Amino acid sequence: MTRRIRGPIAWWNDPWRPPRVLVAVTIGYLLWSLLPVLVAVLYSFNDGRSRTTWQGFSFRWYWGDTTHSVWHDASLHDALFQTLKLGVIATVITVPLGVLFAIGIDRWRGKLPAGANFLMLVAFVLPEVLLAVSLLFVITTVALPIQLGTTAQVIGLVTFQVSYPAVLVRARLATIGPQYEEAAMDLGASPFGALRRVIFPMLTPAVFASTVLVFADVIDDFILVRYLSGGADTEPVSVKIYNTARGAPTPALNALATLLLLTALAAVVIGYLVFRRMTRNDDTTADRGIGAFAGEM
Repeated sequence: MTRRIRGPIAWWNDPWRPPRVLVAVTIGYLLWSLLPVLVAVLYSFNDGRSRTTWQGFSFRWYWGDTTHSVWHDASLHDALFQTLKLGVIATVITVPLGVLFAIGIDRWRGKLPAGANFLMLVAFVLPEVLLAVSLLFVITTVALPIQLGTTAQVIGLVTFQVSYPAVLVRARLATIGPQYEEAAMDLGASPFGALRRVIFPMLTPAVFASTVLVFADVIDDFILVRYLSGGADTEPVSVKIYNTARGAPTPALNALATLLLLTALAAVVIGYLVFRRMTRNDDTTADRGIGAFAGEM
């Protein structure tokens, strides 16, 4: 009969012992991050005008108040509509560009594509405010057929976001490898036919994940859309909250932020569930959960 070792040696050598310190740090971080959000969401259901004193549960600031609720205040639901419009338009443009860019860089050899790949990666460390100020300067000083507003905001968002689908698709291409495409061409397919019939279907999970992540990131953007907005009619939710919070805001502002939060969460959750369904038979992603969905291909 083997005697169980006790003491410090058993404590360090037990492979099944949960890392309590790391668990505590993780839980503490999650609580610290989520508590302000939960408080803001809670007060969006406050029956009174206070954002600090609870006065009863109500949907007043969503649709009950005939003047200041999100449903009845034109400036608030216009901001929500502008956010969703920017999210859809920027995503529809960004994802195809990123996919084509990734495929082109993956198949192009030489110093020039290596430089292009480096510039793509630089976008991850480029300060967003620098890009916003630069685009603002170009649009306002150079004779271009572009004015501040929705068009300028879409251009800025696409410029900033295009590297995300490019990196995700390139990671997926590295996981797939060249063997499937080569096998298709050995069986008589043209290079374009192999790309269309074999590679594109295998890239679908990465493209879908890119679409969800880009949309969720775009609707949450603040710096670019604020610098490139053309006035109150093109202010999205993030800018509207910033401008209104400096005055005497009502809980309708919390309700507006809650609706944006629910939109982003719904997009990510639905996207992840669909992604898991699409990759349930894929050994390269099936066992990696949210990591694969976030681009850790």
